[in-house]
Amino acid sequence: MGHDGIFATKAECDSKAGANVDTAGYTEANINSWCAMSESEINVTCSFNFSDVYTSLNADVKKLLSDWSSNTVAIYAWNYEPSGQSNAEPRPVYEDRLMTLAYRNEVLADILKLHPKSKYLEKA
Repeated sequence: MGHDGIFATKAECDSKAGANVDTAGYTEANINSWCAMSESEINVTCSFNFSDVYTSLNADVKKLLSDWSSNTVAIYAWNYEPSGQSNAEPRPVYEDRLMTLAYRNEVLADILKLHPKSKYLEKA
């Protein structure tokens, strides 16, 4: 089975999940499923189907989509088996990592919601 995410590559997802993610849950099937869920979340949140027009999007917009999708995959990966993280880092550090990515996704949502209305993002 290969990676079939549209917005984020497996390497981008791997880099966000980090080295200490629980490998029992961080499988290609789960990564693909989490990518699909994140892509749906992005499209619905923004009221714009980026998936259908992805190939025509500017590289700047694609990187924003990749950032959001790979953040979400990392959050799902860490939450698959949170105790798998406990040996590597204290709980507050784990929670800070989750909150940082969740906050980043909120910022990306605010930016990407402008896409259909924004002349800058169209021409970026």
